[in-house]
Amino acid sequence: MGPAAHFTDLIVWQKAHAFVLGVYRVTSAFPNHELYGLTSQFRRAAVSITANIAEGFRRKSLPDKSRFLNIAQASLEECRYYLILSRDLGYKQDEALAAMAVEASKLLTAYERAVTIRASA
Repeated sequence: MGPAAHFTDLIVWQKAHAFVLGVYRVTSAFPNHELYGLTSQFRRAAVSITANIAEGFRRKSLPDKSRFLNIAQASLEECRYYLILSRDLGYKQDEALAAMAVEASKLLTAYERAVTIRASA
């Protein structure tokens, strides 16, 4: 299999996108008073993961690619905190979504490593 032609070909993007859809599903059950608080923040951070993977995909320089992948990873960590906060506030707890976050994080780390190795070769 050759290099990805589009960001949607990336497994890391596909897994992260599935995570985003899960975040939207879970946050739709949050209380209405969280609409402009936790719901909005959680969704914004989740979308940032996939958006930064997509934006970094077309960046030509390694520092640019790395920066966007780092932002995606930071947004993913933010989401992992929101999962903890949601649980502690007694909102919907979703272990499958937490597992998706772990998987996406591992894939993102591996993707960034692969991009770095390929660029230095």
